[in-house]
Amino acid sequence: MNVIIANEARDMLSQLNIDVIKSVTGVHSADEIVEMFRNFFFARMILDITAIENYNDITNIQKISIGLDADKIILVLPNNEMFSSSSYLSKIISMGIYNFTTTLDGVKYCLEHPNTYKDVAHIQQLSDLSSTINDKVIQGTQIIGIKNITDHAGSTTLIYMLKKELEQTYGMSVIAIEINRHDFAFFHDKSMISVTNDDLMTEIVKHKDASIILIDLNDSDNDGVCGDVLYLIEPSSIKLNKLMLRNRHIFEELKGKKIVLNQSLLTNKDVMDFEYEGRTKVFYNIPPLNDRIHNEVLKDFLVKIGLLRKEEKQETGGKIFGLFRR
Repeated sequence: MNVIIANEARDMLSQLNIDVIKSVTGVHSADEIVEMFRNFFFARMILDITAIENYNDITNIQKISIGLDADKIILVLPNNEMFSSSSYLSKIISMGIYNFTTTLDGVKYCLEHPNTYKDVAHIQQLSDLSSTINDKVIQGTQIIGIKNITDHAGSTTLIYMLKKELEQTYGMSVIAIEINRHDFAFFHDKSMISVTNDDLMTEIVKHKDASIILIDLNDSDNDGVCGDVLYLIEPSSIKLNKLMLRNRHIFEELKGKKIVLNQSLLTNKDVMDFEYEGRTKVFYNIPPLNDRIHNEVLKDFLVKIGLLRKEEKQETGGKIFGLFRR
């Protein structure tokens, strides 16, 4: 059964030959619409955007995409230049609303063949993603990407350990996502999810209520969906030599990015030498960690990347891991 919320498009939508469980007309605030249908079961919501009070303000559309299931919404837009522009549609897509149209035939098509992100990705302006992610951070979801630079630098295990630390020690809601891989299956954790590159945005929006989303970016160039990205390097001689043979300009490409030495036995002096030789800056230096136990060193790292505030970090007295603080 479907829901129709209509205003200026009510005559057009009255021609739909579909099962309707509830029909609402007139203008309502975004909060009113969310409250009206938050606990109401429906298959699809055909939503005339002009029925949303102050619909020119994109944040009101965003409130609805957050409060209701965006996958179920078919947005009926005015047929004018503003609402048909790639810039506007890109923002709608970034909220997880992939079904939108200006015509009755378009509504019928979306009912019978609902779009996925893959169907509308060609409209998406990737330059708009940074503002979308900023909105997500404001809403309470921080999205952190982690990517190996040297082979097998440990991104998958590090994500698992960060997730476990945030959940067990600080009670946070954390979702982990890997792209085009299935390594997370070995952790037997339902909140560690494997998706394709095309479905990444859909999965992010689906988990918009999580405190933190950690993304394993190893098989993806989708860095732009993350609020922050950490680039892992295992600084053993053999791994660094292989890296330089593969790409001698890698540290120029990483300039200004957050380089994390992982599974590292380097001392502070070693790190300084590393920075000098690579003409680079190390964001953090993580020693080898045991994934079967609680690791105190992760607390400082979580503060450093902004997932914990300093007052949340439990002090342990002595600076056992002081060598590894940067």
